[in-house]
Amino acid sequence: MANFAYLVVDEESREAVVVDSGWETEPIVRAATEMGAKVRYAIATHGHFDHTTTLRGLSDRLGAKVVAHEDSPIECDVRVADHQRLKLGGTSLKILHTPGHTQDSICIFDGRNVFTGDTLFVDTIGRFERADGESDFKSIHAIMALPGSTLIYPGHDYGDVPSRTLREEGQSNPFLMARDLRSFVSLFS
Repeated sequence: MANFAYLVVDEESREAVVVDSGWETEPIVRAATEMGAKVRYAIATHGHFDHTTTLRGLSDRLGAKVVAHEDSPIECDVRVADHQRLKLGGTSLKILHTPGHTQDSICIFDGRNVFTGDTLFVDTIGRFERADGESDFKSIHAIMALPGSTLIYPGHDYGDVPSRTLREEGQSNPFLMARDLRSFVSLFS
């Protein structure tokens, strides 16, 4: 399924978060150990099994708390809401509630990068669970309100490159170029 999992480390404090867990957790544990990182949180971008099956085992191994949106069906230690911040060393991570792909979808913005789970991929988006697409349309445009230099890091490797800036994505992704809901939804047919 070409899942991505991310280890985000605050360089000064060496505090870290894991974004999703994918299928193989050993590379994440090894990387955290090699970097001398203390993983505080293991964040689920949404409740789908390919992002959460190994999350609890990974968090237990790393001594981290599992974090999920307040609407998430998964068991977690910390529930977050839209615009809430998680402290990570000398910085904080902003939670963006981005319903559409799932009701509990979130993106994590660290000030330079946004980890989009299945909300936004390179060249496409995650298909929405709701029939109307309105939630997904609003969520995509909320992400696009971030600075154009923001690098997107999606939950899967479905594009020509693994990541790119929001500015670049806005110029190539047809879903981001759709300016109204009707045009957006028409791309799914």
